[in-house]
Amino acid sequence: PPPFQKPMAIISFSYDPSRTLKFDDSSLRYFVDPPIGAQLSYGYDRWIRRPEEKGRIDGLLKAFSRAKAQRNVSLADVAVVSWRGVMTKILTAPYEDRDGWELNVMSINGTMYFEEHVSDKKLEDKNNIEPRHRIQMYYGYAFESYGTSDTPRRLSTSSQISDEPPCWGGDVDTNVQWCSVVRTKLGNTRLLIGGEVDCIRDRYDGNTESFVELKTSLTIRGPQDDARFEKKLLKFYFQSFLLGVPEIIVGFRTPSGQVRDVQSFKTGEIPRLVRGKPGAWDPSLCLDWGQQFLSFLRQIVEETDGKPETVWRVNFVPKDGVNVVKLEDNLVEEVVGKEDRVGFLPRWYWDE
Repeated sequence: PPPFQKPMAIISFSYDPSRTLKFDDSSLRYFVDPPIGAQLSYGYDRWIRRPEEKGRIDGLLKAFSRAKAQRNVSLADVAVVSWRGVMTKILTAPYEDRDGWELNVMSINGTMYFEEHVSDKKLEDKNNIEPRHRIQMYYGYAFESYGTSDTPRRLSTSSQISDEPPCWGGDVDTNVQWCSVVRTKLGNTRLLIGGEVDCIRDRYDGNTESFVELKTSLTIRGPQDDARFEKKLLKFYFQSFLLGVPEIIVGFRTPSGQVRDVQSFKTGEIPRLVRGKPGAWDPSLCLDWGQQFLSFLRQIVEETDGKPETVWRVNFVPKDGVNVVKLEDNLVEEVVGKEDRVGFLPRWYWDE
């Protein structure tokens, strides 16, 4: 497989409760042990849920622009700028048998920019998910509350005074995020990837070594559950691998949201856990495909020379592959969405 360079953190930023982006670590959380027996439905009715929106990369571009201005690290050869979620979808595509995806792509001065394309219909569906799925989604966020603190050690609060369960880290507000932007390389393609980091162990000193990802999964009751979990590990693995997150903590829960067991997985060791199993996946196949996909895409979009505002649409169909089309003006308009943009890039970035 093509070599993948260890991700190097170049800049971090926070989103606060009003969804304002700040170049500080005010939203950073520290890992603390989530308690066994924790009830993940707690606080559900107070969940402040950020509405689903188009997959814009504005925050990532602000960070890219600031990092370039600080000149701490050479960013002249960046070939791809993308959120981590999009790169995860690309790399795991060979094993995806259910969910297709679409990307918008622009190419300027040799750099490709990726934005997940979310149609208005899909956006509506995402914002109106059925209650059963909505609470399952919440369980994951509640686990993050139990497993994080805003100080490196959990301050003991006396539970008698408040009716909060022990170790609750505060009500869930999904506007609040701490994000890291890393520079890495797949084969000879330099990537700039941004993504949310759930928490860190002990202290943050500017590298990814202390990053921790928190996940939940149903308790494993038999071979079928086991196979399902191993399939989930593919996404867990690449999500963390791409940002350089070395550790994934999984809370195994009952269907009604009670934590039964908490396990730590070292990201680098996950492929070995599934090797030789019936539904095993191989990360080197994913990296190989990823490299082929990026060079195939680059060859196509580099035809935009002279018209950098061209937007391309990549469509992935499971078990079938990808196709790429140049968008007609009316579809570009849908991408712009009545905002001050050139394609999907904000005007201020375009003008820089």
